[in-house]
Amino acid sequence: MKGRLAFLERWYEGVKSAARHPNAERTFAGICFIESSVFPIPPDVMLIPMVQAAPQKAWRLATIATIFSVLGGVFGYLLGLFLFDALAMPVLESLGKAEAVTDFSHRVEEYGAIAVFGAGLTPFPYKVITIMSGALKINFAVFMIASVLSRALRFFLVAWIVKTFGPKAEQIMKERFGWFTAGLFVLLAAAYWAYKTLLH
Repeated sequence: MKGRLAFLERWYEGVKSAARHPNAERTFAGICFIESSVFPIPPDVMLIPMVQAAPQKAWRLATIATIFSVLGGVFGYLLGLFLFDALAMPVLESLGKAEAVTDFSHRVEEYGAIAVFGAGLTPFPYKVITIMSGALKINFAVFMIASVLSRALRFFLVAWIVKTFGPKAEQIMKERFGWFTAGLFVLLAAAYWAYKTLLH
């Protein structure tokens, strides 16, 4: 790999190795926080080997991931709200997320809060969601509810897969997790639509 890709590969391997450190949980919490606004590597990279090493801590680790990811999301929201042009957008562009910004903006215009939930659940970059939610002035309470639900569902799902399938889990994630979460979101969105349409 060359250039940016080589840089990201080094970060990726560094995050994985951090999972074996005695202070791994603190490092993990920090990565979950900063990934929500500026860090390019998803917390799953560290969550997977940590759950593999200590399956009995799967739900504790998923809880840590959820709490600190959402707290980091609040920071990202504030960046988008107050510093989008000066700081947030240049950061997203440097991470190659400019196209994702446009994509998410269109999703919000069409689907509203459910777009925040869907993007938080699927492999769509969460940092784009948090910053653009602030920039687009999405209702903060709605943003928080969608973030908590989607992040909890995602991290507890990852923890369950790793706890259940052990060494095979990482391969399952690489091959099927994106499709699985996208399918799950479609089912939840359909259920929400049916509830709103049929009962209201």
